[in-house]
Amino acid sequence: MIDLEHFTPWSSLAGGLLIGVATAMFLLFNGRIAGISGIVGGLLRPIAGDIGWRIAFVAGLAGAPLVYGLAAGLPLVHVDADIATLVVAGLLVGLGTRYGSGCTSGHGVCGLSQLSPRSVAATAAFMLAGFVTVFIVRHLIV
Repeated sequence: MIDLEHFTPWSSLAGGLLIGVATAMFLLFNGRIAGISGIVGGLLRPIAGDIGWRIAFVAGLAGAPLVYGLAAGLPLVHVDADIATLVVAGLLVGLGTRYGSGCTSGHGVCGLSQLSPRSVAATAAFMLAGFVTVFIVRHLIV
């Protein structure tokens, strides 16, 4: 059931278009896939001459919501998990991106748009893992 009070089709469409245009421009002008785990991973294993654009990319990811918040105000966020759960979840996601050779942005946005079979398989795997995890946490764990 759609929660019509929080249903935002126009801003969601605009956000999706911005992500699509940004990833296409990044590939066109930089010759690279806009996969966040690979970009951040490159900061952890720096290569000379390869740091500046990575820092700018990550700064843009962190700064864009702050700028948007100044213009329109950010929604109130409520997380129903404790810190330990969030840390474990974050580590598992990081582990998954290493095993899957990429993340949702690299495979799900960039790889699928290029019809990459590897990205189709990776996206199907992490979506299925997400569905199963939510089912287990919400319906089987008391």
